[in-house]
Amino acid sequence: MHEFSGLNEECGIFGIWGHPEASELTYMALHSLQHRGQEGAGIVTSSGDYLFGARGMGLLTEALSKEQLESLKPFPHAIGHVRYATTGGSELSNVQPFLFKSHTGDLGLAHNGNLVNAINVRRALEDDGSIFQTTSDSEVFAHLMRRENGTDRKSRIKKVLKQLKGAFAFVIMHEDSLTVALDDHGVRPLMLGKKDGSYCVASETCAFTAIGAEYIRDIEAGELITITDDGIDYDYYTDQTYPNLCSMEYIYFARADSEFRNTSTYRIRKELGRALADEMDVEADIVIGVPDSSLAAAKGFSERVGIPQEQGLLKNRYVGRTFISPGQEARERAVRMKLSPVRDIVEGKRVIVIDDSIVRGTTSRFIVKALKKAGAKEVHMGVSSPPLKNPCYYGIDVSTHAEIIASRKSPDEIRDEIGADSLTYLSVDKMHDVYHQFGSKGQCDACFTGNYPIDIEEAILPQEKDLKQKGV
Repeated sequence: MHEFSGLNEECGIFGIWGHPEASELTYMALHSLQHRGQEGAGIVTSSGDYLFGARGMGLLTEALSKEQLESLKPFPHAIGHVRYATTGGSELSNVQPFLFKSHTGDLGLAHNGNLVNAINVRRALEDDGSIFQTTSDSEVFAHLMRRENGTDRKSRIKKVLKQLKGAFAFVIMHEDSLTVALDDHGVRPLMLGKKDGSYCVASETCAFTAIGAEYIRDIEAGELITITDDGIDYDYYTDQTYPNLCSMEYIYFARADSEFRNTSTYRIRKELGRALADEMDVEADIVIGVPDSSLAAAKGFSERVGIPQEQGLLKNRYVGRTFISPGQEARERAVRMKLSPVRDIVEGKRVIVIDDSIVRGTTSRFIVKALKKAGAKEVHMGVSSPPLKNPCYYGIDVSTHAEIIASRKSPDEIRDEIGADSLTYLSVDKMHDVYHQFGSKGQCDACFTGNYPIDIEEAILPQEKDLKQKGV
């Protein structure tokens, strides 16, 4: 998907325990997870006695200097984070991993996801005397952890996790341990691996590939894993679990070479394209995918219908995001700079364009217009996901209905607005059929259906509640 100021990635996390090159490996892993966040990055390491951290704004290469990395090099344990802001502003204080110091010991924390009850928990903590240093929802974990009594750290962590509601994949570092926790719905992905005898965890398996680690398995909803010098301890913080991995991880967010339950995202996306072909009855000459995340779906679609796939759109990979200002005109200008039609391929052709989703419609409108200007006779849009109608409160940067075109327009109205000759979305049932084919344990489809697996009442902003009451 390519909607500027529409749907954006969440965050990427990584952790490794007991490796002599922990910080270097973490840096390499974060580089492979850069697609999940470009606003900031950081690494926290443990010497076994103390925690040390470095972080900065921007892409990984901008956020962490050579000098900072050198200062972290001697230590054999590390966690890392690349950030896309879903809650909290874009400022250094919100860049993770967080590093908290107290007389009872240090705490490092990296989080992917969004806590729907963070505002209420934070207010209660502030009323009881807590002072927050960031505007991130993740910081509430540290405050709750500090207040829990008892000497058994794992029991305290379990008590804190049970107070949190929402989506969270946590890597938690103490001087002598690395703890990994996934929420009871398993909304965000988290994987377990091993490198040279050292255990590691990551948001996606592409991080393991980057550092030459073995992919062991997906971490399960509600699971709590503790890694120390003595080995690895598998546990659960709750016995009530409801697997609901985010559907958009399959469709868009994860890298094509990442795997879920030992199946590549590329293969799943290709099958989504095949399923879309079964629901889209259009005569055409060529199929083109919107680069990059839609190319696999276009390949599957092409194979299913027997229409050749061509590279009719090229992507400029050197367009950054930092100068893109909000506003419709700026978004359209950004899309023009990023995508270009290939006239020689599309001229005189009936074209089927496969994209993975439509948020605002800005990109789709531009693509249709550009292809017709380049001489395409017809342009038919196929979307390898259902209509995206609802905000996400679990870690994706779409927080209001006003941002989403399908929340207020029918597919026919969207077709007319983007100027396509036809528009076909994949159905929700077909989407789930594909997921089940590859061993799914359950997917969150709230952005398509409005069926939120985790209650969101506490997360809805007052202005959004007003809009909902007015039927907007």
